Amino acid sequence: MARQRHEDGGAEPVARVVSPEPAAVARDLEDDAALRPRSFDEFVGQRKVADNLAVYVQAARKRGDALDHVLLSGPPGLGKTTLAFLLAREMGSQIRVTSGPALERKGDLAGILTSLGRGDVLFIDEIHRLQPVIEESLYPAMEDFRIELVTGTGAGARAIPLPIERFTLVGATTRTGQLGSPLLSRFGIVETFAFYSAEELTDIVRRSARLLGIPIDDAGAEEIGRRSRGTPRIANRLLRRIRDFADVRGDGRVTRELAEFALGRLEVDASGLDAGDRKILSTMIKRFDGGPVGIDSLAASLAEDRDTLEFVYEPYLIQEGFLIRTPRGRQVTKRAYEHLNVPPPPAGSRGGQASLF
Repeated sequence: MARQRHEDGGAEPVARVVSPEPAAVARDLEDDAALRPRSFDEFVGQRKVADNLAVYVQAARKRGDALDHVLLSGPPGLGKTTLAFLLAREMGSQIRVTSGPALERKGDLAGILTSLGRGDVLFIDEIHRLQPVIEESLYPAMEDFRIELVTGTGAGARAIPLPIERFTLVGATTRTGQLGSPLLSRFGIVETFAFYSAEELTDIVRRSARLLGIPIDDAGAEEIGRRSRGTPRIANRLLRRIRDFADVRGDGRVTRELAEFALGRLEVDASGLDAGDRKILSTMIKRFDGGPVGIDSLAASLAEDRDTLEFVYEPYLIQEGFLIRTPRGRQVTKRAYEHLNVPPPPAGSRGGQASLF
């Protein structure tokens, strides 16, 4: 079967129809495709995960079998989607891409599964958001490589088993705890992503700059890597925006001085915190005496979605020691007061009233 080639060189069987994008967004999408690694050796960071997957792929290819089902978990922007495409590329397989919220009916899933060839990869992003009826339909597909087609209605309804090709399901999630045990147990390979170090992000910035043709010195790359919240997606986004400042306000080169200027305009401080991070910490200090405060109360106070706070902002704030979770709620640390130049409360004083989680 002929394969449509993806922009990064990997197989992509699905022609996608997208709405017209603004020029800057379209350019960013093209850049993302250009930056995607073509081998495990090119994948920077997450070495344990990448090295393990390389072994599993080599073993599956040696046996002439499909790769076992893979679950990739971790905060957004750490490379789960990139590794899914890389797995398909290394297996020499096609990849079909969808997401949990996009699969609304059993027929949607059945249509995808019946179109897969032997060894192909089905990538489901946000797999924790699958509807229960869709999740249940995946069980026989993952375990026995069959689906059930229901014909008729009422008392005359019949379930007809239909075999499908052996395929590999790659699921990506930021919330492993929301996956049901029956689904979780069917993944033979489970890998968890961690935040990247500043050194790894600096390497990613250098590589991205080279591929995009952006002149950058080591100091400029280090400054961007240090402020990227441990996240490659953010590092590449900052690099592209700093390139804009370099083209307009400089001579096109990204130096430490230019990077510091641009990051200041983008409101990304020396610790990598942006305006949203600082607003969270400031609100907790000013309105809740530093906490503890429940996540719902905090979300209401910020007019922000609870999930955004819990899965986008909190992980990095906790990782960097600005925030902690306690049995009574979230609480800022001494480092948060110091970072915002706010005097900490007197020793032994108690925070405001806490809400439960």
